[in-house]
Amino acid sequence: MSYAVIENPVTGERAFRRHAPTDGSPLVADLYARPGAAVVGEHVHPHASEAFTVVRGILGVRVDGVESHAVPGTRVVVPPGTPHDWWTVGDETAFVIVEVDPGDRFEAMIRNLFGLAADGRTDPAGRPGLLQAALLAREFDDTIRFTSPPRAVQRPLFAALAPIARLRGLRGRYDRYEQHTGATVEELETIPPEIAVLVPALASSDRG
Repeated sequence: MSYAVIENPVTGERAFRRHAPTDGSPLVADLYARPGAAVVGEHVHPHASEAFTVVRGILGVRVDGVESHAVPGTRVVVPPGTPHDWWTVGDETAFVIVEVDPGDRFEAMIRNLFGLAADGRTDPAGRPGLLQAALLAREFDDTIRFTSPPRAVQRPLFAALAPIARLRGLRGRYDRYEQHTGATVEELETIPPEIAVLVPALASSDRG
């Protein structure tokens, strides 16, 4: 069995997909976040829950304004619509099991965002340029919403920028990123039993 690898060379995230989301099922992935890695920015998933279970290393998390450090054996669950952010703490790569439910639209968004980063089309923090960001935000509004700038500013701004972005040949999503299989691996790291029991989705994640 092979497992897809999804990587963002800018933000320092490398994910191995354990369970491919289909028909509204969860996405389950092994995330390795190098020292200094951080998600692009605080955001919400309007219709999906997200859970982080730390296997190794320390993950800094902020959920609805409350900041904490998640150590091995810790599971952090983020309900739909809740602002959250994460980053690695210390000099060790963090190994985290990530579950997003439902996960199909989330994976499509991640593949586009990571693909843009790999092509050098983001800033050093992994953020696309304003025109590209406008199209991504509108395309995946049901999946992810960044909290800054405020939504009351984002919506009219991105609506005004979207036609300009399309005239310049930009798109909200790209087939070349979503259809690109990329690297695969034949085996994933074994999860210690005491941590695996914290992740219900692992029972069905062997489908790859």
